[in-house]
Amino acid sequence: VDKLDKVGEEKVREELAAVGVPDSAATQILAALKVTSLEDMQELLGESTKALDELTELFRMLDARGMSDWLVFDPSVVRGLSYYTGVVFEGFDRKGELRAIFGGGRYDRLMSTYGGEDIPCAGFGFGDAVIMELLSERNLMPSDAEIRRVLGIPETIVVSATSEAMFDAAGTVAEKLRCRQADAADGVTRVDLVLEKKKKLKWIFKLCDRVAASTLYLVGEKEWADGQKVVKKDLATGEQEAIALDEL
Repeated sequence: VDKLDKVGEEKVREELAAVGVPDSAATQILAALKVTSLEDMQELLGESTKALDELTELFRMLDARGMSDWLVFDPSVVRGLSYYTGVVFEGFDRKGELRAIFGGGRYDRLMSTYGGEDIPCAGFGFGDAVIMELLSERNLMPSDAEIRRVLGIPETIVVSATSEAMFDAAGTVAEKLRCRQADAADGVTRVDLVLEKKKKLKWIFKLCDRVAASTLYLVGEKEWADGQKVVKKDLATGEQEAIALDEL
């Protein structure tokens, strides 16, 4: 029945018939799936039920907490019939353009499935891909720097020599940056020193992407000979400049 929006009423009726549901019962089921309020559902059923009483109480509690504008009653929601024992729910974007962002419900007998004692529980799971898609469409996706700050992930700086002859110089630059960071108040920068023989610049940039580096310092023979300078490249903007060692 949760396929109604995707395959249409006739296909659902066919699938119900295939599992032995009489056509008269299928008609009642499909009518129930179109109901949009608890009052209409009770009128359709003709009497109150435990499930309907629980839903009515839940909606009353959520309304008292100012959440009714975010809720709709949808009897077509079906989730994990093997372990859910009560109300189930799904969350969608306000415009209804994406698939479910999260879903969950009540399960009172799940713990015993894994050898524990039954405990009344409610929980949900969400899809990170859908959330990222939604944030991107709304231009709310945080920058890499913001994500690192919130999660406490150190900013990464990469120092790389352009040739084996510059390995020692690259080590000097990395040590200079590490000492500077040790004196900083925030202490949230990691300096990675890359000493690889015969690696092309393209490989270094791929490495920077892999470690989500914010800045790349390239130590080349020409710049180093010109007053111990290195190329500092902002990997977010692509801007770069030659900077002297004592200015790091």
